[in-house]
Amino acid sequence: MTRSSTSQRYEALSALRPFARYAMRRSGRAAAAVAALTVSAAATLAVPFALRDVIDVGFSRADSSAINIAFLGMFGAVCVIALAAAGRYYLVTTLGERIAADLRSDLFAHVVRLDAAYFDQAKSGEILSRLTADITQVKTVLSATASIALRNLAMFVGATGLSIATNPRLAGVALVATPVVIAPLVGIRRALRRRSREAQDTLAVASALAVEHLGAIRAMQAFCAERRIVESFAHAVGRSCKAASELIGLQALLNGLAVIVALGGVVAVLRLGAQDVLSGATTRGELSQFVLLALLGATSLSQFSEVWNEISASAGAAGRIAELLAEKARIAAPARPADMPSPVRGEIRFDRVVFAYRDAGSRALDDVSLKIAAGETVAIVGASGSGKSTILQLLMRFYDPLAGAVRLDGVDIRTFDPAALRAQIAFVPQDPVIFAASVADNIGYGRPGASMADIRAVAADAAIDSFIMNLDRGYATVCGERGATLSGGQRQRIALARALLRDAPILLLDEATSALDAETEAEAQASLASGGSRRTTVVVAHRLATIRSADRILVMDEGRIVETGLHENLLAAGGAYARLARQQYDMPSSL
Repeated sequence: MTRSSTSQRYEALSALRPFARYAMRRSGRAAAAVAALTVSAAATLAVPFALRDVIDVGFSRADSSAINIAFLGMFGAVCVIALAAAGRYYLVTTLGERIAADLRSDLFAHVVRLDAAYFDQAKSGEILSRLTADITQVKTVLSATASIALRNLAMFVGATGLSIATNPRLAGVALVATPVVIAPLVGIRRALRRRSREAQDTLAVASALAVEHLGAIRAMQAFCAERRIVESFAHAVGRSCKAASELIGLQALLNGLAVIVALGGVVAVLRLGAQDVLSGATTRGELSQFVLLALLGATSLSQFSEVWNEISASAGAAGRIAELLAEKARIAAPARPADMPSPVRGEIRFDRVVFAYRDAGSRALDDVSLKIAAGETVAIVGASGSGKSTILQLLMRFYDPLAGAVRLDGVDIRTFDPAALRAQIAFVPQDPVIFAASVADNIGYGRPGASMADIRAVAADAAIDSFIMNLDRGYATVCGERGATLSGGQRQRIALARALLRDAPILLLDEATSALDAETEAEAQASLASGGSRRTTVVVAHRLATIRSADRILVMDEGRIVETGLHENLLAAGGAYARLARQQYDMPSSL
């Protein structure tokens, strides 16, 4: 075997090695499965001895009692094999399911802790493919395939040892031919692993395409894009099928070569053995015993090609999972996080903050400095892309600034545990997330364990209680996936109620009432104002009517704060804010 092929084998196995600990977590079940396969292999290897007795004792001496005893022994061995095989199947299959469950839980827990920058680039469909198809392949090789490999190893070692004891000369000839059996595995190994990775990657692309467009089904239908998307998906699936077919072709070639060489070697040894029988060097029973042992050994050896197929295929899947597990969150708690102020007052300060999104051509924030007093309500307005929402993203520490610092109550937020920081903030995005759960559960997401009375109270504050009570099941009504059964305004009001239930010292609203009519928005604004002195509120809005009552208004343009003041003062100044106001008030919908 060449150094290159040895390296290839090591790489394939090393890709799986980190996941072996999942099998070791269930060491008792794994040990029981190994015991079952050992018993099965031992019982199988006992059958050739019974066959020898049938031929040499029963047939040669015409002794029916000897034949009966031998066949009873065979039947007993078959019963043991059946029971051991059933036990092994149960133990191995349940072990595999446990491995998959543990690995999926760990991978999902890792993914949800990655930072926002990772998800800006990643595709959810590809992540889903790793959580499902890739883990299924790794599960199979760590359970069923490993069991088959160990059984075949036990069979090969046992059959080889017993063959040597039965007829050393014929066994020596068979062993000399063993490297020829192994050679095909070595020659095709690299191609197998490459094709396996291609098959997994193309399947992930197809999955990502499906997930993306199923999540945007209304947009797809609105633009009559069904045919185009179906064709794109069919093309992606076709590429996946082609890659899988090429992989299967290589696997079939490897299996065929292994079987031909292995069983062909047995036929050649049988011819030599027949000559020994004619010369009287061995008996018919011994030859039959040797041939059956050789067949068991050769079959076990040839099945290693199938084992290697599975290992090669799963090595590609394991590599993709390992890549995801190797992703490190850029936003993480420091080794010794600072304690959160107690209580949190809610003073926010940006000190000469510079920030740009990955691959963006310009800065989203350019030397931004601002101070928001505890309990103050500050509105941020500006054209699209001016950096308004980025202020909120940095406050939540979804990203870190490239320069400067963001401070809470005078402390750089990078010194806090991100989870502890976010626990002090309630956030309502423009496009709120609604889960496929009950209305009560969606609102209660803001504070797990909240009472129904608390949930109804904040729903009333968000001007949605009466709507909910008119639903068929009231607060128990299940929202469609992503809130598909709700209007945009209803989704925003549920998200607003969720944030109010959190009752955090800082409230961030990113176009949080953009889908509400004027009357409903006024009700929501009144409920927010009632808690204004207790919380710091930062409101991002395009609609200027939303923020007229703010304590202070910041106007942004191209990543900089260009104006600050009250509504009337900014209008009188005739600057950027006044231009925004003229543009809106000239629109019929703003009148």
